[in-house]
Amino acid sequence: MTQRVRAMSISVDDSFLDSTSAADELACDARAGLTGTPKSLPPRWFYDARGSELFEQITELPEYYPTRTEAQILREHAGDIAAAAPVETVIELGSGSSTKTQLLLDAWQRIGTLRRIVTVDVSTSALAEAAVGLSARYPAAEVRPVRADFTRHLDVLGKSGRTAIVFLGSTIGNLDPAERATFLGAVRSALDPGDVLLLGTDLVKPAEILVPAYDDAAGITAAFNLNVLRVLNRELGGDLPIEAFDHRAVWNPVDERIEMRLRADREIRARFARIGLDVHFDAGEELLTEISSKFRRDGVTAELAKAGLSLTHWWADPARYFALSLSQ
Repeated sequence: MTQRVRAMSISVDDSFLDSTSAADELACDARAGLTGTPKSLPPRWFYDARGSELFEQITELPEYYPTRTEAQILREHAGDIAAAAPVETVIELGSGSSTKTQLLLDAWQRIGTLRRIVTVDVSTSALAEAAVGLSARYPAAEVRPVRADFTRHLDVLGKSGRTAIVFLGSTIGNLDPAERATFLGAVRSALDPGDVLLLGTDLVKPAEILVPAYDDAAGITAAFNLNVLRVLNRELGGDLPIEAFDHRAVWNPVDERIEMRLRADREIRARFARIGLDVHFDAGEELLTEISSKFRRDGVTAELAKAGLSLTHWWADPARYFALSLSQ
């Protein structure tokens, strides 16, 4: 009963991002992205309550290998990771439900080092729900859920003792090379000697495996992609006709990344009344909603090294679909 009361009393630290700033940032992204050439939106706007629910469904699809493959690596090597980096504080970026991370936290708890868990996400509801479970599962650890943008707030999240920054799911692949360099530089600045970065990266593989993972037969990923238009309409008073857009997932072999797009099937004129923005799509014009870069070991090593990080351990599944790397 004591653990339950303690868990339910946890509140999300939302001092970094408030609802006003989030609305302002969406408006800014919409203005820049919907009037640019080509049109684009950052993928963070996928994740309202409905988008988060759809993404959880995606992770369970037979075509979508990343989540289960990364979980397999964690089940097999969590003990090795804990032994290589016996940390006191774990800072998880883009934490969501923190389900996979519990495999790591269990390992750190078993060796007796775990003292503090900091979960970082933009979704208050996901943070609050996860914090209840984490607090009950790890009663000896302080649990601090933080609503923040991990690309901007790494230096103010707070550390205590030896720390691991954990960034799973190959979410780093949603950043372009320049953004990745900036992010990894911020990670390097946030780490002290003895601290580590545990990074999940989806690896390059044939397009016939990659494309279905982002264009599943059940249409869940299509619904997830189209949901960003609903977010725009709802939050900005828009009238984009969602039924006029088609989901596309394209493998870009030059940049070695999947690109998720929404293609207008006819000419469209729409208005976002709350920000006074008029938008025009030509028939066939596309809106880029997400990139998902795929990686090779030598490329990961080089990007880490450029940021001042040294890769010390690498764990991959037998098929070499996915990898976890530890660097310091």
